[in-house]
Amino acid sequence: MTARRLTEFPHDQQHLVHEVSERLAPRFAGVFGPETIERFVVDSMDQLLATAKTTAFLPLLTERFARERLQALGKVEGSLPSAVPAVLFLCVHNAGRSQMAAGWMRQLAGDRVVVYSGGSEPASEINVAVVEAMEEVGIDIRAEFPKPWTDEVVRAVDVVITMGCGDACPLYPGKRYEDWELDDPQGRTTESVRPIRDEIRTRVEALLASLTVSGD
Repeated sequence: MTARRLTEFPHDQQHLVHEVSERLAPRFAGVFGPETIERFVVDSMDQLLATAKTTAFLPLLTERFARERLQALGKVEGSLPSAVPAVLFLCVHNAGRSQMAAGWMRQLAGDRVVVYSGGSEPASEINVAVVEAMEEVGIDIRAEFPKPWTDEVVRAVDVVITMGCGDACPLYPGKRYEDWELDDPQGRTTESVRPIRDEIRTRVEALLASLTVSGD
């Protein structure tokens, strides 16, 4: 982790880091100390700032990103063990295919699978046509946001599904990998995204079956 030090950020962002760290502290009490929590908050904010069009939602997104990463780190280190399988969906921008796959997985498996998504070159926002296409099938992904993949998340998952990120996708020994060849929804209309959405559902259902996790 090579994030900037907290003192390198403007005063208002330093204040944001302290607030987010304090909110996360009860969740990870007895698992991670204040220094570790703050370090992950700083790094998460730094990575999100790299692609943010606006900082209006930065506190919320930073908190969600850092919490997800700390949860993964706890699993890797054994302090937060989990018997639930975990899957990471990766594409280039984390704005289309991987977000749809994550949405389907959460919808079909609920809390029986831990779901992560990320990108090798995260976009600033999710593809609007993708959001609309998923809304048509009753899945709301408007609150999701593009983010990079991180080391602790990859280490924490059982399965890594890649979608078009090629050599930029992480390769870790001991993981199950699948590469899904899917059309990129970038620049497409909602109508032309629908077949991609439906193909992703079929693939997610097959993945769930292979994990011996049945859908509803």
